[in-house]
Amino acid sequence: MKVLLINGSPRGEGNTFIALSEVAKALETNGIETEIVSIGTKAVQGCIACNRCMELGRCVFRDELYDKVREKLERADGIVIGSPVYYAGPNGSLCALLDRLFYSASSLLQYKPAASVAVCRRGGASATFDRLNKYFTISNMPVVSSQYWNSVHGRLCGEAWQDAEGLQTMRTLGNNMAWVLKSLKNGGQSIPMREQGIMTSFIR
Repeated sequence: MKVLLINGSPRGEGNTFIALSEVAKALETNGIETEIVSIGTKAVQGCIACNRCMELGRCVFRDELYDKVREKLERADGIVIGSPVYYAGPNGSLCALLDRLFYSASSLLQYKPAASVAVCRRGGASATFDRLNKYFTISNMPVVSSQYWNSVHGRLCGEAWQDAEGLQTMRTLGNNMAWVLKSLKNGGQSIPMREQGIMTSFIR
């Protein structure tokens, strides 16, 4: 089994990558293969509502990022989408990609477990988390939860490593995703063992 993790940050190895890497490590500990794909820094074409995808079975625009992610979705059993918070919402380039993918490739996504991750300095994580989850809940995708809302804090590159509670939430998310995938495949998996809770605040 394999989970595709999409890094919606232009920083390939920034705080969003750190958060997704923690999810990936937990998945791999549970025997689930993972791959993190970053959207990069190039401009991303948005959907223009031409509906050509209904005829073609794919988006009419032939850009490398769309093709790469769509191909990987075909082989993925689950998906995790991470984004930095920009003005209390996900990165616009990520949303441009997801709008096209979820509209034109919905058949590749249905009934695959999914989760979203938001990374912020201070606020806006809940709105970002909510926006990303809407892609799943309109696509017949089981949404995998964690012990807290899936957010990690950090502004400067690498600060996410200081968020002990956020990183624990990511590990729990990875364990829960593995449990859901195995349960769907085999039926009747035991509930994942949880770490003792970590609670932190961000008043400095």
